[in-house]
Amino acid sequence: MSATSVAWNKNVKNIRLIQKIAAYVFLIIGGFIMAIPFFWMLSTSLKPEGAVFTMPPQWIPEKFVWENYWTVLTEANLLRGFMNTFAVIIPPTVIGVFTSSLAAFGFSKLKFPGRDKLFLVLLATIMLPGVVTMVPTFIIFRDLGWLDTWMPLIIPGMFGTAMAIFFLRQFFMTIPDELMEAAKIDGLGYFGIFIRIILPLAKPAIVTQAILWFLAGYNDFLGPLIYINTPEKFTLQLVLASFNGYYTSEWTLIMAGSVLALIPTILMFFFAQKQFIEGITMTGIKG
Repeated sequence: MSATSVAWNKNVKNIRLIQKIAAYVFLIIGGFIMAIPFFWMLSTSLKPEGAVFTMPPQWIPEKFVWENYWTVLTEANLLRGFMNTFAVIIPPTVIGVFTSSLAAFGFSKLKFPGRDKLFLVLLATIMLPGVVTMVPTFIIFRDLGWLDTWMPLIIPGMFGTAMAIFFLRQFFMTIPDELMEAAKIDGLGYFGIFIRIILPLAKPAIVTQAILWFLAGYNDFLGPLIYINTPEKFTLQLVLASFNGYYTSEWTLIMAGSVLALIPTILMFFFAQKQFIEGITMTGIKG
């Protein structure tokens, strides 16, 4: 190898090393900037009420007030808010993902007249803003006697959503049709094919959609605000919002409640990040 080639390879390696270092520095700086609000939230949650607006700001409290967490869990009913939230979002998440999967299976693997046109109509509903249907939906639930109950937050989601059907259909299309043909030869019906073949192969997409559905319900504030009036039925987001008064806001309790509210989402990310990333990356890749 000539001296020129050796010098060239060395320069290429140096350039790649510099690019890698620059990328890591950029990511570290970006991560630090994004972590600042979370650190401030944690710091504020451990401060006494009077120390929130001290100048200059105290990033590390002089005295850690752990009682703020006990207060929001007991006196502020945050624990009840957690229980109400899980009661509201788990049924539509589990049943809704299943019904959406059934619809996605039909749109991706079954052939029937008008399938593609019907799917376009389904996609058209995604373009409709939620505020357009808010008042008619409220009137329907009022006439059903569902106001101040959890029914408007649970029942509609059990029938699936257009976005979930679209997401799962894109993943199902990556599954080879030859597997269905082989299953038919073995005597399986369409529902058996769906349960025994499609669902196991689509586990990353199912988990991804379940996570997205859970997070959407977990962070939903507008729905519970519209339909729930009784404090004992408040979800987590309404409980946190109740700390904001017309004249004063209990910022230490708000921040303590927010820290506790982050725990389920962080745990979900750590335990399901592999399936989530796999489901996102593989969706839309047509085999």
